[in-house]
Amino acid sequence: MYPLLFRAVLSRFDPEFAHHAGMAVIRVLGAPPFSWATRALTKPDPSLQVQALGLTFSSPFGIAAGFDKNAVGVRGLAALGFGHVEVGTVTAIPQDGNPKPRLFRLIADRAVINRMGFNNEGADAAARRLARLRRGAPDTVIGVNIGKSRVVDVENATADYVASATRLAPLADYLAVNVSSPNTPGLRGLQAVETLAPLLRAVRAASGETPLLVKIAPDLSDEEIVAIANLAVDEGLAGIIAHNTTVSRDGLTTDAATVAQIGAGGLSGAPLKERSLQVLRLVRSAVPEEFCVIAVGGVETPSDVQERLEAGATLVQGYTAFLYRGPFWGREINRGLVAR
Repeated sequence: MYPLLFRAVLSRFDPEFAHHAGMAVIRVLGAPPFSWATRALTKPDPSLQVQALGLTFSSPFGIAAGFDKNAVGVRGLAALGFGHVEVGTVTAIPQDGNPKPRLFRLIADRAVINRMGFNNEGADAAARRLARLRRGAPDTVIGVNIGKSRVVDVENATADYVASATRLAPLADYLAVNVSSPNTPGLRGLQAVETLAPLLRAVRAASGETPLLVKIAPDLSDEEIVAIANLAVDEGLAGIIAHNTTVSRDGLTTDAATVAQIGAGGLSGAPLKERSLQVLRLVRSAVPEEFCVIAVGGVETPSDVQERLEAGATLVQGYTAFLYRGPFWGREINRGLVAR
């Protein structure tokens, strides 16, 4: 039903407008009495609970960063059955992001290209919303993904991340350091081990007891991925999120001229499935069994989630397929996992 509605109606709207419209509906679903009815339809089966990061996740499947940048839809996403919501990316300084248009559908590939550029209202605004959420005590785990403010030079990135961590870590169930978005100039250069080590050390010190993870790019070499995994363990991080969007355009069904016209940005969705599994297996092979590995990229179906879990993922995240599979995607995943 939903795929037909998407192709006939929703695909005609600008992708960013459609996202904001969808988020408005999600926010409504998170408020009583709508949340009561929604939860009755979508609540994960107790058998799906996962213990990780010292927390209890109602399902191994959650929403990746980028969907709810400003922590406005957490209650609705929880009501829709997602076991955790990673909000952000949040920057210390509010920013508008890149010029529009900056979000593009590749419908034939069940994929999206974005160059949003960390558009968000900043760490103070996110902290105020998270504080209100904490008073309401939603039963979903809330992660916070932090990134570098665009106006801050790369040389001063550590202090910028520390400012966000200091403000947000006390309100987060876990904190994720994003050094892997392709849409902020110079950001991916922070993944070099010699640069990343002091950054993670400083952010971990600022995060206190809040579990700290780092989110990596799929475009790193295998050797670089293993090196970062080893670094994360050595620096006492709680986990790794593997992975962010890719700058690759290999293997797309959409014609090359259309893709070229879209231009720069990170690709997400179904085309990342193979590389996502490769990166997951690399990371898992390099870290201890108890180390949390969150797999993201190319996840669409319950079998995709199960495949990630069997390959060593502690938890799994998705985002792009929400666009193509509709609001009950979380329920579809959870019910499929129980059935398997």
